Amino acid sequence: MEALIDSVQVDLAETEVRDLNSALHSPGSKAWRVANPLGKHSIACGLDAPLTVDIDGHVGYYCAGMNQHASVTVHGNAGVGVAENMMSGTVRVHGNASQSAGATGHGGLLVIEGDASARCGISMKGIDIVVGGSIGHMSAFMGQAGRLVVCGDAGDALGDSLYEARIYVRGTVTSLGADCVEKPLRPEHLAELADLLAAAGFDHDPAEFRRYGSARQLYHFRVDNAY
Repeated sequence: MEALIDSVQVDLAETEVRDLNSALHSPGSKAWRVANPLGKHSIACGLDAPLTVDIDGHVGYYCAGMNQHASVTVHGNAGVGVAENMMSGTVRVHGNASQSAGATGHGGLLVIEGDASARCGISMKGIDIVVGGSIGHMSAFMGQAGRLVVCGDAGDALGDSLYEARIYVRGTVTSLGADCVEKPLRPEHLAELADLLAAAGFDHDPAEFRRYGSARQLYHFRVDNAY
């Protein structure tokens, strides 16, 4: 891959992650390229400026966590909790992601070009997540707001205890969680989905997807459920 023009080059085989993150939080260059991440944890966390960070390799836990405004690209796979509690900006993983991708995210766009493991989008609060492949079980568990788009298949208990997050799946769903139901795919949803797919760089036909959301039955106290 060609280096970004005027980008700062950092080699994590020689530099500590703590020092890299400190430099990313200091005024200076807006473009960074990180070599030899070697699966290290917490790379590019807590960014709060419009930076561009390209990471050439696989990353460990919580890469780009709490991201605001920055654009972070992982040219490899990501460990647990990539883009956890993301607020804004863009995080893209060119490979696969482990569990809890985009967990508790409030905003921004997370794109995973490969597969995502269990609990993708758990407790999402406004983030948009687009997965090019499939996702594991309990994804979007307690999802409160935002959109989860899955171009492949979804595992068990999709959308369990869902609030108002919207889920679109192109492939098969193993099972739906408590209070998650299939809903009609209306014109406004097709338009929304087309925009999300375009932003993520995928060219699937929105009409190939199905929409899932909350049946809103868990909102209400039911005396029969009391013990």
